[in-house]
Amino acid sequence: MEKSDIPRLELASFAEVNYKVPFLDVQHYPLDANYFIIKNRENHPVVDYISPNRRQFFKIFHMTAGTGVLTVGLHQYELCPGDIAFLHPDEIMSWQTTSEKTGGHFCLIHPKYFEHDGDHVLQLLRNFPYFKASKAVIRLTESQSSAVNQSFEAIVREEHAGNDDKKQAISLHLQMILLEAQRAGKNLADQTVPENYGYIYGFLSLLESAFQVRRQDDAIKLKTAGEFAEQLHVHPNYLNTLVKEHTGKTLREHIQERLLYEAKALLIQTDWDISNISYGLGFSGHAAFTSFFKKKENISPSIFRKNAIANLNR
Repeated sequence: MEKSDIPRLELASFAEVNYKVPFLDVQHYPLDANYFIIKNRENHPVVDYISPNRRQFFKIFHMTAGTGVLTVGLHQYELCPGDIAFLHPDEIMSWQTTSEKTGGHFCLIHPKYFEHDGDHVLQLLRNFPYFKASKAVIRLTESQSSAVNQSFEAIVREEHAGNDDKKQAISLHLQMILLEAQRAGKNLADQTVPENYGYIYGFLSLLESAFQVRRQDDAIKLKTAGEFAEQLHVHPNYLNTLVKEHTGKTLREHIQERLLYEAKALLIQTDWDISNISYGLGFSGHAAFTSFFKKKENISPSIFRKNAIANLNR
């Protein structure tokens, strides 16, 4: 296979033929995920989804079979066998499969995985030029794709073997993947997606920016659906219809889902008392937050935290 530009599709025209309504399942990354995950697509088939929240994970995936459309930020790519994609934690992304079968591997890498004994690998990830929306996909030659696939298979073996030095071995194979991709890589011409997807992206991006609770004295100022629409300079009814049509959920449902996800994250990942979490999430008090949480999860925030921590410590 000779190197060539990655084909790109106009989302609007593609959607008319291939997308079914709702065409994107909104998926949040699991809060209890391991810091390093490697999977084979034969055992974990690709599903159509959009990942709106900052995932914390660097993601790399390599295709050996099948086709699909990847949108990273406001840039879009049509992928086929031999392509490799690099997704930065801060980018909103979506995927649409356009073939019956898909093959290859993907890995998720949390910065903390290499934090203490692999700083050089972490710096490679942070400085790698293709973790950018406008350069996210590289087309490999057949020999390069074969080498990358062998490296992924070696990582899978190391991950399951449980050797004491497996992280060192994984980092070496990961560096070989980055090297092969960089040898093949080229800058790709920027191309923005159509206006309708731009509004969906804009809403999800604004929604994410509202959830920046990093300290106990931070407080979310949740916007209404109308305020989100105003920031995007579009009528609320139009934005709501557009988002509902393409994700299956209304603006209000997205806002509440993201609020619940943040609540779970703070309960699991911090030791803040529930009153502070209630304040940070914009509730009037402990009782209001508990009522909201129990309505959504059928369990109180305190019991959820206790159960989640117990599961993590198993």
